[in-house]
Order: sequence, then C-alpha cells, then structure tokens
Amino acid sequence: GDTIKSGADLKIPLVAVTLLSKKGYFRQDIDGDGRQVEYPIDWDPSKFMIRLSRKVVVQIEERNVYVQAWRYNVQSVTGGKVDVLYLDTDVGENTKEDREITAFLYGGDDRYRLKQEIVLGIGGVRMLYALGFHIKKYHMNEGHAGLLTLELLLMHKRDIESVWDERWIWDVDTVKELCVFTTHTPIEAGHDRFSYDLVKKVLGEIIPLEQMKKLGGENHLNMTLLALNLSNYVNGVAKKHGEVSKALFPGYEINAITNGVHSFTWTCESMRQLYDKYIPGWANEPELFVRSEIIPDGELWEAHLQAKNNLIQCVKKSTDININSDVLTIGFARRFTSYKRADLIFSDLDRLLKICEKGKFQILYAGKAHPKDTPGKDIIKKIIDLSKKVSDKTKVVFLKDYDVEMALKLVSGVDVWLNTPLRPREASGTSGMKAAHNGVINFSVLDGWWIEGHIEGITGWSIGPKPIESSLTNINDAIDAEDL
Repeated sequence: GDTIKSGADLKIPLVAVTLLSKKGYFRQDIDGDGRQVEYPIDWDPSKFMIRLSRKVVVQIEERNVYVQAWRYNVQSVTGGKVDVLYLDTDVGENTKEDREITAFLYGGDDRYRLKQEIVLGIGGVRMLYALGFHIKKYHMNEGHAGLLTLELLLMHKRDIESVWDERWIWDVDTVKELCVFTTHTPIEAGHDRFSYDLVKKVLGEIIPLEQMKKLGGENHLNMTLLALNLSNYVNGVAKKHGEVSKALFPGYEINAITNGVHSFTWTCESMRQLYDKYIPGWANEPELFVRSEIIPDGELWEAHLQAKNNLIQCVKKSTDININSDVLTIGFARRFTSYKRADLIFSDLDRLLKICEKGKFQILYAGKAHPKDTPGKDIIKKIIDLSKKVSDKTKVVFLKDYDVEMALKLVSGVDVWLNTPLRPREASGTSGMKAAHNGVINFSVLDGWWIEGHIEGITGWSIGPKPIESSLTNINDAIDAEDL
C-alpha cells in the first residue's frame, strides 16, 4: 500500500494487481482462556471500488475459471493516481469451489495457494491486456506472482520454423527484460514450493516439464527460483537481507533496496501539524526530515503527549483499562509468530519486575497470529496470562483485532518501540520506521532496516551483538534476552 501511495505521489505510470479477499484476513477475538479466536470478515467491495465488465479465463485442473476485476483508485494530493486491480473469482460462471479461490488472504493448503497464484500471475497478465494496459515492466513482489513469467513465455514463444530447434522457442531473454523481482523472505522454508505432481494436476503442463524444471528447480517448482531466473533485476529489502538472500541463492545477482513507508500515512495528526510548521513540504519530500533538529524540544514533546493521550483513549475503549500517561510506555505490535519473539522481554520475569520497581513502565501489545500458527497463538496466550500475573506490579495490555487505525495510534503514542526478531529473519521491518516518523524511540535487535537506521543512543538502542558477517545462524535467545 505504501509503495502504491508513493507511486501516486510521484505520478509514476503504475498499475497494481492483487487478489480480492472478500472474507478478509480475519477478525480477531480473545476468549476467556486468553486464546485467539478467528472470525471471517464479510465486506462489500462495491462500497469501495468499481467492478469492471471485462473477464478473463484461466485453466485450473483442466477447467475454465473466470476472473473479474474491481478497480480502486489511489489518489494523491499531487494529482497523481494509481489504479489497483483486485482479481475476483466469485462470478456466476464458476463452480462453488472456484468462487472461493480468492475469498481468503491465507486460505488453506498448497493446492488452494497454487490456484490463487495461477489467478494472480497468469490471470493478472491476461486482465491487464484485456483492459488495454501496455506494460513495460512487471514487478513481482515476492514469488506469489511468479507464474506471470510463464504467461509471458507463452506470449513471446517463437515459432519452431523461425528457430529450427525446440530449445530456442522459449524467449527467456525477452521475458527477463520485462521483469523485476523483489524477495522479502530471508529463510528457505518461507519461499513457495509446489510438487510437480501438484503442478501438473492444477496448472497443467503449460510449458514442457523439462523447461519448467530448468527455470523453477529440479525437485519442485520453487516460485522464487522461477522469478530469479526470469528477471533482469532482483533485490532484497535491506542491505543485510540482500546479503542473506545471496547466501540462500548463490550465483544470482541480488541487490538491496531498503523498504520504506509512506510518510504522510504513518504520521499522526499532532506530528503532521508540527512538521507543517517547521518543515513545510515534508510529506512529499521526506528528505527534508534532516532539518527536524530545528523543532523545539518542548513542542515536540507536546505533540507526542497528544498522540499518547489518543492512544490512552484507544486502550480504554478497547479494553476498559486505564493506562497512565506519566508512565514509560513500551509498544510491540506486529504479526505474532515464533521468530518475532514477542515474549523475549519476559525471559527473566523476576529481573524485569525489579527493573519496574526502579522505574515504572507499562507494555502494550497488539497483533494477530496466522490461524494455523499454533506457536504464535500460544505466545498471545502466554502474554495475556503474564499480564494477569504481573498486574500488581505493572500493566501489560493486549489489544485485540489489530488493524491500520490501531497501528497508527500505537506507533505514534508509545514512548519506546520494541522489536525483538530472531536474526537474520527480519528481512526489513517497517514498524520502527513508522515509530521514528512520530518521534518514538526504537529499541530493537540489530536486524533488517535497523542495522542502517541505528545510531546507539541517538536514534534508539540496540539489543544483542552487532552483526559482523552475513550468517544464516540464529543468535541464541539467551544472549539477546540478557542484553534486553
């Protein structure tokens, strides 16, 4: 979303393609035992976007699946505009099962995911052509859209009569010139892979198996390998992540472009007003933030207190818990999964409570675990259980049903932003950038973007040892916990 908004600001001729998740990710509740419960989100896309009349067809399991598109316009105050196309299989021509292909953001097994990637990659290219777009470059964000490369291979297939050798009918070089690829995943297990038996059943042999194995991997179809082999430019999302990606995929030239955030979106109202006063033009020229030292400390603190009071009201409304504006407030909000180590700060509970006696603090948590991520759900329950255990010493509050609105209140209203990922699994991370936009101090493991943004005691504080070399070896929890 931030990339699209920035593209609109810069008036870049850009169109984005994604899937329409009519049942959303999920709405999160917490039951009486402190466990996450998921409910589908049913929403009406017609209230937000326009359904287009054109439809395209893709082949899935040897049958026609019809795909329609909804158009959403992202408008910028600069006058720029970006169309976002949401692909949707919930159309009358499809079977009940096929109408559900695009229903869920994270919806099931490998078979379901491969169907989604056929709709996104192959259906996406076909929809762009059907709507009259002339595409100069295709940017694949992660390997999920990798099948678009196969559609482009088919479109640029040479006639056998013109090359006289079947090995040359696939114009790989032309497709590579059309494609760029950004990888976001720093661990091998996180890259989509499908067995060729499944690929044959669901996708069919749209190009010869021998050619597919050459491009996508010998033992299974690796979507990242497919994108790597058919892109002329590849990047990771932070300098460290670029190094890690090279170690994961040796022999490929992988550059690094550190992720960013859309400044205006992730700056709260009180800070916007402050920046308008002292750094006019900041929203469209974020480089002007180098002048932020001219902002008087008193006015900066007052703007922060306004954001903190807004957060306090949000916490009260969500949980009926009163938190104290005079107490140091630590925030942790992101996806709940094991490598994020949301519970690392509780590794030595006795020591933590002794620290609290010397200087009061309170901790706010928010975030969702994937419905199938049992360890992630267990961490949520652990934190809720601990919040009750330490309630006489300090307040630990879990805010349920984390969303964009709550995220802005958190990154702007807490005093310290905590981030404790297991190295080197934080490809970039952007929540800390959002906190920094609001004058909130980062306290983070040195991984992802923070390696580049960290100046000890100036932009925040680091947790654990400095990264010395590119390594796929995890640092022991105990080392980071002790330093934290």
